[in-house]
Amino acid sequence: MTEWTVMAERMPPAQLATLLRDAITRLNRRVRQTRPVGDLTATQLSALTSLELAGALTPRELADTERVQPPTMTKIVAKLEERGLVQRTPHPTDGRQVILATTDTGRTVLAQFDRARNEWLASRLAELTLEERDALQRAAEILQKVARD
Repeated sequence: MTEWTVMAERMPPAQLATLLRDAITRLNRRVRQTRPVGDLTATQLSALTSLELAGALTPRELADTERVQPPTMTKIVAKLEERGLVQRTPHPTDGRQVILATTDTGRTVLAQFDRARNEWLASRLAELTLEERDALQRAAEILQKVARD
């Protein structure tokens, strides 16, 4: 039995939840701060990522996904369009609406951000012992299970 196993057995679920949430939040914040040179904001990057994951969305759907008000999303989309990262096309059934989608340039920018983040995290993981990396691999599998359930 390892020291971590003993600690996990002693720690009540509510305390473990706090510890995990804090660690995940801090790691996520640090990963999000790692970015290639550029002036894309975290909000713009999040909207672009949501749009890429969804395939295509109306501005309203994108605002709902990002949990912002439509006027705020209008400004975000305008900035993304200026940079050639997002394109508008007419809605197939509603002439009053448009469909937003990422452009090839937008996908390239997302790939650059992903690469920078993965490189930063991989370099940090490389500093850990083999046992620590094994523990993180198992933890990642467990966290994926928790997220799915």
